[in-house]
Amino acid sequence: MTIKSESPTRGSNRVSTGIAGLDDILAGGWPANHVYLVEGNPGTGKTTLALQFLLEGARGGDSVLYVTLSESKHELEGIAESHGWSLDAVPVFEYIQGEESLRPENEYSALYPSEVEFHDAMQGVLNKVEEVRPARLVFDSLSEIRLLAGSSLRYRRQILALKHFFLHRNCTVLMLDDRTSEPHDIQLQSIAHGVLMLEPLERDYGIERRRLRMAKLRGSRFREGFHDYTIETGGVHVFPRLVASESRFPQTRGVAKSNVPALDALLGGGLPRGTSTLLTGPAGSGKSSVAVHYLFAAAQRGETAALFHFDEGRNTLLTRSSQLGMDLGPFIDSGRIELHQFDPAEISPGEFTAVVRDAVEQHGARVIAIDSLNGFLNAMSGELQLLLQMHELCAYLNQRGVVTLIVLSQSGLLGSMEAPIDVSYLADNVILHRYFEVGGEVRKAISVLKKRTGYHEQTVRELRFHEAGIDLGEPITAFHGVLTALPAYTGPNSAREGPMHGR
Repeated sequence: MTIKSESPTRGSNRVSTGIAGLDDILAGGWPANHVYLVEGNPGTGKTTLALQFLLEGARGGDSVLYVTLSESKHELEGIAESHGWSLDAVPVFEYIQGEESLRPENEYSALYPSEVEFHDAMQGVLNKVEEVRPARLVFDSLSEIRLLAGSSLRYRRQILALKHFFLHRNCTVLMLDDRTSEPHDIQLQSIAHGVLMLEPLERDYGIERRRLRMAKLRGSRFREGFHDYTIETGGVHVFPRLVASESRFPQTRGVAKSNVPALDALLGGGLPRGTSTLLTGPAGSGKSSVAVHYLFAAAQRGETAALFHFDEGRNTLLTRSSQLGMDLGPFIDSGRIELHQFDPAEISPGEFTAVVRDAVEQHGARVIAIDSLNGFLNAMSGELQLLLQMHELCAYLNQRGVVTLIVLSQSGLLGSMEAPIDVSYLADNVILHRYFEVGGEVRKAISVLKKRTGYHEQTVRELRFHEAGIDLGEPITAFHGVLTALPAYTGPNSAREGPMHGR
């Protein structure tokens, strides 16, 4: 949280926005009895956010009022109905010139139409506010006032006058602006007590990603930076940016075992709790199966585990696991293992992080796996942001004492391989998977390259899968260069008597 100036304590004299994530960003809600500017292009959810603000107030017994100069009451009711809401408790005052404004007899000659229309509009709004005496008010939208005012000077003077008018009536006001006239009206932002900016992020494929940020909140605390949000049936959902330093917990000790003695020995006894492990290698080299084995072992111990998968379908995952002696079905039914499947084109990083946090904080997940980081990368708008997101997520999970497994596929099968992004420095442990050939047969190898918290074996072992599960062979001594994916045989004349039998 960033302190912009001396601020009230969390939740004191604040009014809820009706959106849990936005309340979190605002340290409890909007500071009461101030005027706020909500800016965003058309379609970014300003009206939906404003309706949630008023409906929250109505549920708490506050008097509320929606003033609209752009959309009709019928249109607002249609928006509310699409979210399953009723506006019966929300009075709507609309000043919209309809068919009568098109008639010749209503054209003005002595005065400019904007002068008369502006006066009529403002007087109607003020009269309605005096009548309702709302504790919460939405003014939609400033672009219409800008057009009616006729000049920038008159427009800003009237907005300032409106601000003082509302402040003397103990009213918390949201003024909506669609930025169609002056996208960067800094003077208008200076008038408001706080500025909330909504913006879309275009992607070449998939859903449009949306994010928001508080540009200012005078005299109050708030969480800085960009925060993802979505517009769904039920309203706007905001996913606050994860700040790992806010989740300090007592250090967790102990290790999580895989129930495969040789694999646990390779890792020096198991995976320490409160650490992250990167499993990297080419496609099909066993990374996902090893990760799932840790989840399965956790469920067998009575712990809760969660898998967040982007690449593999649910049925394929369950079938493959069953063929390796891991029947996940009973544990999924009992809630010991949670499966969360994501489409990279349909999710934002903030939403993904929120789902992970929910699994940890609400369901008590002690072991989680992300399969794969390649899918998460596809949901990101840029590589740098992925590194920052993963840094915060890993730090948060470590502080919670969670064992985190991250699968990352490298491009290529043999020879030179590259990962789409280097996250090895973020991981506490690194497990490398490789292929090697023995007597015309393709086999798999596994090794541990890094373990920050203690001893691990320096050997390269064969990784074998069978109906009973996972098994590791003795250290491979008859090949040189297995880690380069271009091994050279250096053992006995018979390849099959090398790494497999002469160990």
